[in-house]
Parts: sequence; C-alpha cells; structure tokens
Amino acid sequence: MADDFVFGETSFSDHVVKRRQAELRGLWHAHRIAPRDPLPGRPVELTVDVGTDYRADAVYAYWTTADEQPWGRAGVAAVGQVVSLERVGVRWDDLIWNYVEVWRGTLPAQPDGTHVRYRIEVWDAQAGRSTFADSGTSEPLTTPPFAYLVDRRQPPAWLYDAMIYQVMVDRFYAGDGQPWSQVSDLSGIVGGTLNGIRQKLPYIAGLGFNALWLSPVCDGPSWHHYAATDHRRVAPHIGTNDDLRTLIREAHAMGLRIILDYVVHATSDEHPFLRDAQANPDSPYRDWYNFTHWPDQYEGFFNLPIMPHLNLENRAARQYIIDTALLWLQDYGVDAFRLDYAVQPSHDFWVALQKALVAANPECATLAEAVASPQHLLTFEGKVDGCLDFAWVEAARAAFATRKMDLPAFERLMSRHQVYAAPSFVRPTFIDNHDMNRIRFMAGGDTNRVRLAAACQFTLSQPPIVLYGTEVGLSQQVDSRGNLDVTREPMPWGDAQDRDLLEYYRRLCALRREHQALRRGAQCTVYVDDETLAYVKGQGREACLVVLHGGAEAARVSLNAVGLAPHLRDALSGRPVAVSNGRIELTLERDQAAILVPAAQPEQ
Repeated sequence: MADDFVFGETSFSDHVVKRRQAELRGLWHAHRIAPRDPLPGRPVELTVDVGTDYRADAVYAYWTTADEQPWGRAGVAAVGQVVSLERVGVRWDDLIWNYVEVWRGTLPAQPDGTHVRYRIEVWDAQAGRSTFADSGTSEPLTTPPFAYLVDRRQPPAWLYDAMIYQVMVDRFYAGDGQPWSQVSDLSGIVGGTLNGIRQKLPYIAGLGFNALWLSPVCDGPSWHHYAATDHRRVAPHIGTNDDLRTLIREAHAMGLRIILDYVVHATSDEHPFLRDAQANPDSPYRDWYNFTHWPDQYEGFFNLPIMPHLNLENRAARQYIIDTALLWLQDYGVDAFRLDYAVQPSHDFWVALQKALVAANPECATLAEAVASPQHLLTFEGKVDGCLDFAWVEAARAAFATRKMDLPAFERLMSRHQVYAAPSFVRPTFIDNHDMNRIRFMAGGDTNRVRLAAACQFTLSQPPIVLYGTEVGLSQQVDSRGNLDVTREPMPWGDAQDRDLLEYYRRLCALRREHQALRRGAQCTVYVDDETLAYVKGQGREACLVVLHGGAEAARVSLNAVGLAPHLRDALSGRPVAVSNGRIELTLERDQAAILVPAAQPEQ
C-alpha cells in the first residue's frame, strides 16, 4: 500500500513472511511482557518462544534494577539476579510446518520509578551451549538488554487533546519581505527560518491547532538537519538559539505546545565526534559509533555512510543525548519530542530517556516514529507515550486517496485497530508526512478525496497531525520514489492557497475542539457499504454522527439515530438534519463528508 514511503512498504509482503519464519525457528522474546506497562507492586510475566533451530533444557532470565548489565551462564547470575522460566506448552505453526516451545517466567514486583533490565538465556545442557533470546548470540554483552520502566504515570492530558501542525522549518516561511532563496532545486536551502515561523504563529493558532511540530533544528550539512554536526546549536541558516527561545515563548503565549523533532540514532558523517573517532584510535568517541572496519566503515542509517549510527549502549554517548534532550526541555521550554526512527535504538535507551525527561518535567511527552507492525508498536508502551500510526495512514490513503481498499475493508481494519492498543498509548494519525507522497498527489489532485480523509482523521480518538501545506492543497509534480525532496515544496502563501480547503480544515479543528465526543468518545459503526461509512462518536445526547461518502455519484442514506440528540446539524455544511422516528435521511454528493452534531431546537 504505502510503497511511496521512504522506509518502504509497512504492510504484508514476502520479506515479512521470511522474517517471521526466522523468528519462529530461533529464540523469540520480542519484549513480550505482561502487563506491557508495569505498575509498581505488580510482577511481570515474560514469554519466550524456542524454535526448531534450538534445544532448550532450561531458560533463564537475568535481571537488574541498578545501572548494570545483567548476564549469566547456565542459570548462574554473574551480574544481577536470575529467575527460571518454565515450559508451558508446545504449539504447531503452519508458517514453518513445525513445533514451537513456549516458555514463561515471572520477574518480581518493583517499586515506582524502577528501570528493570533483563536478558534471557536458553541453555542447552547436552551441548553445553548458551544462546540469548532475540540476538542469537552466546555473548550476552554484545547486544542491548531488554528493559521496562515501572511507574504509574500516564501520558500528559494535553497530548490526548492535541491537534498538531507539522512544519519543516526551511520550507515554511522566510519572513516578512524575504523571498524564497530558490525553489528550482529542492535538495538545497530554500530559505525558511525560525523567525518566519514565529511571524506565522497567528496563522497556525488561528486555524485551531494547539501544538507545533518543528523539524530538527540542530546544525548539520543538509537543509532538513536530520543529520547533525552539533546537537546543541541551531543551524545558522534558519536562525539562532535565541530565535528558537523567542519562537517557543511566543508559541506558548498563543496556546501552542512545541514538539521538537529529535534524531538520536545517528549523526552526520561530518560530526566532530566521528571525525575524532576516525583520526585517533584512542579517541574517547571511538565506541560512540559501531565500526565494522576502522576507520572508514561503520553502521549507518539504511547503510548510508553520511548518517553513521550512534552506539547508544555506550554510557557517555547515551548520557550526551539524554543531557541534550534535557537542555531543549528545561532551558528552551520544548514540550515534547518526536523521536526519529525509534526502531534503531534499544528499548533500554528509550526507558532511560523517558525516565530522565519525566523526572525533569512530568508534562513532557514523547512520540516515537516506529515504522513497524502494530504488534511491534505495542512493545513501546511504557517506554514512550505513543507512536505515530503508520498502519492507519496506509489504510486511510488506500481507502480515500487511491481507492485500493473498499470502505467495508477499511471499517473492519479501523474498528479493530482502535481497540488493539491500550487507550493510554497515544497513536497520532496523519494522512501524509514529509517522508511520503502528499495526499493530494495520491488522490490525483482531487481535493474532495483529501477532505474525506481529513474528516475521518479529525473524528478519531487520536491526535491528528497535519503536514504544512496539506490544508491549502499543496501537492507535488512527480512521484517521490527516488527523490523525497519533491514532496517538500515551500509553503504557498496568498492567492496560491486553496482557501476553500483551508476553511474546511479550520472547521475540522473547531469541531474537534468544541466536541469532546470527537476527541475521546467511543466509536461505533452504524452503517457501511462499498461507498458509504457512518459511525457514532460518543454516547447519549452529546454524541456525534460521522458520515463519509466515497461514491462517484450522489447518494441518499437512511441511518439509525436512536439515542442521539433530537436535533442535529451538519457542522460542515451548516444545514439542519431532521430526525424522524429515530432515523435520519441524508443526501451526500460525490466524495462528501457530513459531521452531525447536537443542535438547538430550531425556531418555529
């Protein structure tokens, strides 16, 4: 589905099958703990699958609550404590046409604020061999431990009600009287600045958004700064550190929270730390990177040498990244972090970062970019406050933009998807972002399809994210595969904006702000066919009815309105909708949405 995304398809494909088969043949724990977000005073159950490639005479979990790396051999702890797991069953798996053993054990309850680290050993007594789960290695300290945080904290309340506007700093606004530097080569600097964003804060807040996501601001060689050369210095071409302080202060005054895009997994290959590590075999930074052949070969983001991965299992590297996050949080007033490519660092790192941030400011929020299956996303529960919802965006673009998925299939996926994770685990929605084709391009330029997708997005019980320009019809000239920069054109202003679409987004923001049922209400489907989907949000007289018609022709639908307010109006068109004998009759034009909200009794 989302094969235009920079990280490739996230949906089912052959490589997913092969990876799963390898897991089933090996030793697979995959952070399967119960509960997923442990509370103080509650034990934690571990589950491990022992596949066909391994013999298990015993399975052990070595664990610590101090700042130590747990490990041991053959059930004897070298560092930390040990518990034995028990074989609780054997299951047949058709995917490998063989049996898999299931082992379970329990780690003891811990007090509030405890960072638990653990490793799982499968012991083959006959061969005298240890193998550690998920790594497949006999050397435990070569890979990160599993981890979880014991606490009672829930994500901050403001996050559940957030409406997030995403900005790429260089592409938004240069500043009053300042033209774009150039637009012919989107791989270079166009000219957007922090002061330009500051001048446009009234625009963002005026639309109804209450949170602003800034792309990385750290100095680096690229215009977008996803590869830093200095994590604590604002890139000069977008402004200064003081400019960032001013932007945040003025955003807060307008009721806008600031979410900073934070890249922890990699640096630029021009970073002084890497340069020192390459030049000096005794460099203190040598172990900050994962060299495969010193000095010029190292692990990188998607094997790109221009973005070498940071080794966040190194204590000094980890502390530097955590201290830098605390700097942005405490000294600059950042409210939250969007954590880039969160699947690369270990869960142990995310636990350490989350613990430090929350200790400094309990209202700080963390949102991870984890392009993975919903099953994998659940493993981040309790380590971060939420994950961006890539499974939903795939389905929404297929249902509304490209029409590769029919509405009944979309409804089935969406209704199950919404209850899959705990309500406390936030999964912000979006219909496009900076790493994929814009939604209008995918919809063949049809803004009605964009409106349908947006109406669905803004009526779900997850924070919506809107990429700059989507609200005014910004698109692109060609497909982004092979060149993502084509999706990152500068923000159009003035007459270049689609004002009708802009007003549509303004109404969506207002509706979501005014009706708690849309933000947090339970969802119940009341009608679906190949062209129309209708669902109720909330209960009783405060409930809202959302109707999405994706047909090529106008249609009239009859819907059950029992339990809803006796008088309704379509908040998108402004028209009243009559309720008669517990039903409503509604006519919808091609690719039209209706959001029916409680209304006052009409005047006689």
